[in-house]
Amino acid sequence: MTDSACLVFGASGGIGAALCRRLRNAGARVLLAGRNGSALAALGAELDAPAHVCDVTQAAEVEAAVAKTTELFGRVDGMALCVGSILLKPAHLTTDEDWAHTLALNLTAAFHVVRAAARTMARAGGSVVLVSSVAAQRGLANHEAIAAAKAGVEGLVRAASATYARQGLRFNAVAPGLTRTKLAQAITGHEAALKYSTALHPLGRLGEPDDVASALAWLLAPEQTWVTGQVIAVDGGLSRVQAR
Repeated sequence: MTDSACLVFGASGGIGAALCRRLRNAGARVLLAGRNGSALAALGAELDAPAHVCDVTQAAEVEAAVAKTTELFGRVDGMALCVGSILLKPAHLTTDEDWAHTLALNLTAAFHVVRAAARTMARAGGSVVLVSSVAAQRGLANHEAIAAAKAGVEGLVRAASATYARQGLRFNAVAPGLTRTKLAQAITGHEAALKYSTALHPLGRLGEPDDVASALAWLLAPEQTWVTGQVIAVDGGLSRVQAR
């Protein structure tokens, strides 16, 4: 990753921050993008990396972040979207507002990033990584909205990887199980929910941010030039394994 130029959306979140630390430790130059300006500034000071306040649900703001990366580093080699939400509601209790918010943060944002990457990176190639969810791969109760949004992300990855393969532009995703981040505190902070969720994962524990970040960093690395159109499950076996 030495001297690679990367843009990470959602950089101040648990997974995003873990990814930025990995990239900087590997020698990459990184623009930290997200909505929380103070958290971005603190992470930027820690990592000696520039920060850019950005709302990924707004197409123009995504394009501006990509332009800023190009201005700072001269190019964009890798882009990661570590933004999302968790909505645990059955369909009959999901409001129109719930649905719209879930789609905006998870699917619309992903499309904005894919489109901006295609416009900027298609000539030189590079890597774009998105975050899906185990809920897109295994039917889990009360996950209708998020499962639909993340399934859309996975379809987007496959279609974009086909469209831009000849330009050397790669699209992949990581699909985590439940991971210990601030986003998941409503679950991990409740003893009964935590116990149930932990038992669901065959490896017997929840994910940590660095578990997911390591897979994202691997997909962003220039060495992975023969990997595209893939969704890698980082979920403690939940999507594929039935523990005894």
